[in-house]
Amino acid sequence: MRSEARSIVRPRGMWRGLAVLVVGVGFLSQATAAEPLPSWHDSPARTAILEFVERTTTPGSPDFLEPAARIAVFDNDGTLWPETPLPFQAQFVVDELKRLEGDHPEWKENAAISAALAGDVTGVLRSGPGQGMMLLEATHAGMTVDEFNDRVRRWLDTARHPVWNRPYSDLAYQPMLEVLDLLRDHGFAPYIVSGGGADFMRVWAEEVYGIPPSQVIGSYGKVRYELRGDKPVLVKEGGIELIDDREGKPVGIHRFIGRRPVACFGNSDGDQAMLEWTTIGHPPSFGLIVHHTDAVRESAYDAHPPATGTLVTALEAAPRRGWIVVDMARDWKVVFKPVAEPTER
Repeated sequence: MRSEARSIVRPRGMWRGLAVLVVGVGFLSQATAAEPLPSWHDSPARTAILEFVERTTTPGSPDFLEPAARIAVFDNDGTLWPETPLPFQAQFVVDELKRLEGDHPEWKENAAISAALAGDVTGVLRSGPGQGMMLLEATHAGMTVDEFNDRVRRWLDTARHPVWNRPYSDLAYQPMLEVLDLLRDHGFAPYIVSGGGADFMRVWAEEVYGIPPSQVIGSYGKVRYELRGDKPVLVKEGGIELIDDREGKPVGIHRFIGRRPVACFGNSDGDQAMLEWTTIGHPPSFGLIVHHTDAVRESAYDAHPPATGTLVTALEAAPRRGWIVVDMARDWKVVFKPVAEPTER
């Protein structure tokens, strides 16, 4: 009887294994035909991304994940777009401080604001994430959320990056946009989990990344509701409720998603806790670090970044944790979407 059972079970296992193999081959054939991640060189990093997506979305795979579990989290600054010479939100705050300086003589008594206006924004940011949020608070406390959104939108429509002379919203990393598309095509829900202000990112995240405001988690301050006349408004107040950086990132994920992610993409030690929360003791899972190694096309830094984005302990932990490290200079064919050439007349 036991011999007969084996003779019956073995073919079933064999056919099941063949079915998984065929589906996997079909996935790779389809991926090859569609040229997934076309801005990536054929590297171990690209292969690891494709293999993770394949084994977690192929029915019958031992690592198959139901769509509800396919949650991917992305840091923003330095992971989806640059953070040099300053994080983009920091540049927005500096521009707002300069615009509003004449209306706030009391700012001269504030050391952090005075330093930022004098050009030492990096020093303010390195003194702690709360200082950066304090600068943002100074420029918007008392205004409604809609008024703040309008200011961010006007800035994005007019400001240009000091290095690449392109609109800030035009500087998303093309290889990472392709990762977002690949994940969405396979049923993953991508979230931004960033130390930046949630309200700042929600203005443009859907336009730039295709990520809706409901899937943007960031640092945030206090907000109160008012009925002004017959118009309901939300008003920004002073005070910080969550710094969504370092250990705050898993807290933000728990608070706003309520489920551990299965894929995490970051670029700094500020993302290490999020990488750990996603991957340690939680298979199948995937962690990736974007290492800035391209001084020609973007920037080269890790231990000594121009402003933010220190990468030391997370880089050291990567081999032990199985996190993939992307070498930007080696692994990416392009960094930004090419600028359209002017049409000849």
